[in-house]
Amino acid sequence: MTRRHIHFVTGRLAAQALQEVVAQLAPKVPFDYSIQVLNITVAALMTTAWVARRIAPPPQATEVLLPGYCQGDLALVQQATGLPVARGPKDLRQLPEFFGRKPAEDYGDWDIQILAEINYAPRLTIDEVVRQAEALARDGADLIDLGSEPGRRWTNVADYVRALRDRGLRVSIDSFDPREIEPAVRAGAELVLSVNKSNLEAAPDWGVEVVVVPDEPGSLAGLERSLEYLTARGVPVRLDPILEPIGFGFAESLHRYWEVRRRWPEAEMLMGIGNLTELTDADSAGVNVLLLGFCQELGIRSVLTTQVIPWAQSSVRECDLARRLVHYAVTRRTLPKRLEPRLVLLRDTSYVPPTEEYLEQLARGIRDPNYRIFARPEGIHLVSAGLHLVDDDPFVLFEKLLATGPKNIDAAHAFYLGYEMAKAQTARTLGKNYHQDESLDWGFLTRPEVSHQERKKRRRSDRSDEPEC
Repeated sequence: MTRRHIHFVTGRLAAQALQEVVAQLAPKVPFDYSIQVLNITVAALMTTAWVARRIAPPPQATEVLLPGYCQGDLALVQQATGLPVARGPKDLRQLPEFFGRKPAEDYGDWDIQILAEINYAPRLTIDEVVRQAEALARDGADLIDLGSEPGRRWTNVADYVRALRDRGLRVSIDSFDPREIEPAVRAGAELVLSVNKSNLEAAPDWGVEVVVVPDEPGSLAGLERSLEYLTARGVPVRLDPILEPIGFGFAESLHRYWEVRRRWPEAEMLMGIGNLTELTDADSAGVNVLLLGFCQELGIRSVLTTQVIPWAQSSVRECDLARRLVHYAVTRRTLPKRLEPRLVLLRDTSYVPPTEEYLEQLARGIRDPNYRIFARPEGIHLVSAGLHLVDDDPFVLFEKLLATGPKNIDAAHAFYLGYEMAKAQTARTLGKNYHQDESLDWGFLTRPEVSHQERKKRRRSDRSDEPEC
């Protein structure tokens, strides 16, 4: 079998740093390598057409890796070399991540079930509930939990359950009222949330699994009696000691879950995590990961979540990613790190702003009037031929640009520069990586962008397709 040999292409400025990074990386991936330093100071100024005329990989090379900023059609280099060609990361310090060993093939397994509650479902039409339920299922929900409205009996609950079951969705009913529960289970609901002394005696008649909660908040009172009563009558159960909000017994409630697991090591358990995500001023992703990590270690195999409050509106998707992350970490006894970048939303998995030396070299080497935008902690940099401006304020930076009397700024170009500067300022604020013409990385919430250059190509293509008058 031919050993993998990567032919790296770079400029003079980055040559030494590339050599150091690749020398450490090659034995770990592994691969053999060669590095060709082309006669150009800054690799970002390369184009594929320019590289194709100068590249000379050794006979043993199996592929070519160009700098991430190298513009143009990769097919030109592929035709010149006869080898597969790819672009590397925009910063060579990201090469280890670029070549990062992927998680084992079994990454993605999970054993925690997600129940996604639709709060106050009776206030919504059946069509509205169906739309919400289908969206929750697409995000990873295993059961759709229909939340009733306390103080108001849900007389047509069966119609809602049937509508969801007709679309192949699994349903649980969130109510203590047997007058709501009974028609719901007849219509196809497979789980009841919840049962305590108030409705215990009716539960054996429903013929479905139930979630058992304590009779008194903040304690385990009545839980054992309810469990014994239902078990003796063949009713399958899940135990939920109830998670309390911070300031209202949060730590003690975690201990109750531990205590329930100690007393009943084989029991199925559920945790309602919305009491923390919905009732804490914090983005929900990190909270969900921590709670699902607790559940994974303790053998709690189902969670009930909601996504009502603005900072928790993607909780189901977060839980779906988190349950895979924590399952891998616990079963493999490995840290839950560098495994699930889609859960890193606010910041980035690594932060590598361009160096001042790089920007200075770039400013000296550029010969065209196009504007390059970069974000560093001290400000936004605007670089073009004979121009290097920087300021902490995008408005001031644009005023500095106008003061130079540019000939290439029209309304469309000004809008583009303003949009990119806004992204750069956001990246600076949060310590995120900014790459011009690319989306900021918001994990699984990232919205893909069409680059400025690609848009121009499309406009030219559309004009060329227009019939002649």
